[in-house]
Amino acid sequence: MPVPLRRTWAALILCCALLAGTAACGSDDKTSTKMPAAASPSPSTSAERQKFAKTRFVANAGLAAGATYQWIVKPWRAGTFKKGADGRKVALVKAGLAGAFAYNRLKAAQKNAQDDPTLAKALAPLGAGIESLKNLPSKLRGGDTDAMGAFEDTINQVKSAGASAGAPVKEHVPSSSDLSKG
Repeated sequence: MPVPLRRTWAALILCCALLAGTAACGSDDKTSTKMPAAASPSPSTSAERQKFAKTRFVANAGLAAGATYQWIVKPWRAGTFKKGADGRKVALVKAGLAGAFAYNRLKAAQKNAQDDPTLAKALAPLGAGIESLKNLPSKLRGGDTDAMGAFEDTINQVKSAGASAGAPVKEHVPSSSDLSKG
């Protein structure tokens, strides 16, 4: 047999053996004992939400900042988005995914900030800037690479607003699979 056909047969036999092994692990006992349902978590009190608002804000804003820096700002500064650049299409796809991811995390950070009065006050003027980031993928498709500068500025404003409210944001770069999950 040729090598690819042998590999196919070996994979098929292995799969069948694994399926047969898992089927044999079942129980013939028709009476099963059911575990009692776990207690449902009680909703957080406003004091608990406020206590962790800065932590959640820092985590979400840090992910947004990391994604923006890694897949939007660095390639933009390197000139990867210019017509004819090597890897331009891949960089634009990653930038679009990173932009959607960062927008999602910034909206979550903005929601987290509502539970803390100091953060809410600091982020209030940035709502329109965050909302404008929603259009980054369409701007990239249209060839508007200046949108990257606006994205970077908004991230920097969120970071400085967090720092002024006592919640300094550090960049945390998510993995590529995190970007595709959203």
